[in-house]
Amino acid sequence: MCGIVGAIAQRPVVEILLEGLRRLEYRGYDSAGVAVVRDTGDLVRSRALGKVAALTDRLADEPIDGKLGIAHTRWATHGVPAERNAHPHFSGEWVGIVHNGIIENHVELRERLKNDGYRFDSDTDTEVVAHLIDVFRRKGISLLDAVMAARCELQGAYALAVISPDETDTLIVARHGSPLVIGLGIGENFIGSDIQALLPVTSRFIYLENGDVAKINRHKIDIYDANGERVSRPVKESSAAMCSAELGEYRHFMLKEIFEQPQSVAATLENRLAGDHVLPSLLGAPDALEKLAQVEEIQIIACGTSYHAGLVGRYWIEANTDIPCHVEVASEYRYRRQPPRKNMLFVTISQSGETADTLAALEKIKENHGCMATLTICNVAESSLTRESDMSLMTMAGPEIGVASTKAFTTQLVALQLLMVLLMQAKGADKARVEQITADLRKLPALIEQALDLNPKIEVLSERFIEKHHSLFLGRGELYPVAMEGALKLKEISYIHAEAYPAGELKHGPLALVDSEMPIVTVAPSTGLLEKLKSNLEEVRSRGGELYVFADREAHIKADDSLHVLEVPHVPELLAPIVYTVPLQLLSYHVAVQKGTDVDKPRNLAKSVTVE
Repeated sequence: MCGIVGAIAQRPVVEILLEGLRRLEYRGYDSAGVAVVRDTGDLVRSRALGKVAALTDRLADEPIDGKLGIAHTRWATHGVPAERNAHPHFSGEWVGIVHNGIIENHVELRERLKNDGYRFDSDTDTEVVAHLIDVFRRKGISLLDAVMAARCELQGAYALAVISPDETDTLIVARHGSPLVIGLGIGENFIGSDIQALLPVTSRFIYLENGDVAKINRHKIDIYDANGERVSRPVKESSAAMCSAELGEYRHFMLKEIFEQPQSVAATLENRLAGDHVLPSLLGAPDALEKLAQVEEIQIIACGTSYHAGLVGRYWIEANTDIPCHVEVASEYRYRRQPPRKNMLFVTISQSGETADTLAALEKIKENHGCMATLTICNVAESSLTRESDMSLMTMAGPEIGVASTKAFTTQLVALQLLMVLLMQAKGADKARVEQITADLRKLPALIEQALDLNPKIEVLSERFIEKHHSLFLGRGELYPVAMEGALKLKEISYIHAEAYPAGELKHGPLALVDSEMPIVTVAPSTGLLEKLKSNLEEVRSRGGELYVFADREAHIKADDSLHVLEVPHVPELLAPIVYTVPLQLLSYHVAVQKGTDVDKPRNLAKSVTVE
């Protein structure tokens, strides 16, 4: 979850490193730091608690610079947010390191190193790695060999970047479990945990594989695999645009990304619908349709918002293909014994493609040969999940900067509908039904545009939530996971405690919480469960509850003093979960703005969870 940037060049690199940190800061961090090898040959650093701006101010007062450097934004795992725990960490004056991940055996290593005379200035697991590398460096071997030797003693996940004044023309990196990419320049090279950090300086990248160690010079890059064998990794040209990381006319990235959803959904559908069907080529495998024809069971694995997308997908898949579909949180699945199922399709969902628990679940199922095929739904083409899966379905959302996911979620739902239709086609479903679904999907961007028109009304409504401390979200059928996502968004960015329940479960406990101080938010599209939902709303009203209902304009739900209705355009039933997500996103956003929270960088959260 931490952000890493590094550079080796013929020009000063601190400004490059700072810009890279700014572009990674959207992930949500508590401290930042930079270290360089000066032209005089000494290793120096600057660190600051808080945002990158605090580090920038410190460097303005106490400048440092050099042509070899590393930088880091920290999301605390070991040790409280404090300057002493901020990266980079040093071992004496000879090893500087930044690290993303968790070293699981750091306690044992720390005690051993203390006995060897090393002093620890931080509470982090990272300082252990710095000292361990120094142990091997003192034996007279190169920095590359010292890092290779040290990694053999490390347990856990890590991405490392290491510099030393002993080798002023060398940057060493290592990857095990946490993402790391090399950016290629002309007479200069860069490293980062995300290509977004490096887009201002390059569009050519090498994605390191698990276990890789690389020695990076200005004009040369040597890569070694987990066995120490020299290997070649392909160079990829990125089409990602720098402008995606600019706010433009919007106050926050979250609002910008909410309003980008018509375009993101259109991009996810583009070149994938052909007349009356979905093109199997979107899965990137020539035998995709043949594989799908054999599927007898589906297991979806995801975390957070992606898990909610999977829950919606389960309703769709089972209702339209008769294929049993199971959805589980990755952090639970990976530790549960699962018998292999011969004709199971194993589906992972992740915005970044680097979610640690989801990756571990995929690795587990592959090691045990527990499924027929693996497929990932992901937003990053060169991510670990896409590389490790048999098939990939890309969401085309573009870079998502706000920590609270918006357009990634809706494009995941679109991708799940595309997968559902492909399964229908592979299983020989009624062609008229397939044709109707594909025709409805073409209408989706315009329907989202209409939902966005509710923004001014939702902004006014949000004022009623400012003094609230708790909220309840209700939905039925495939709208229940949408209610879960709405509750998650509200708690993430406004810090109002929010829970979601199936509306039919009210009498089984939640009704005890209902009073005039508890806002009840409900999504009410025109589906077969609408009348049941209306009965649930009456249960709330009769107990003095304050209802906020996003309802189909044809649902005939009448507003009164305790029931606030915002009418949503009528949509086809299968599209309702996607369209009804949008007003819930807007509600969360405006409530957070009214409460004055940091919308794009909510406390304690990070964008990409790359540690367990």
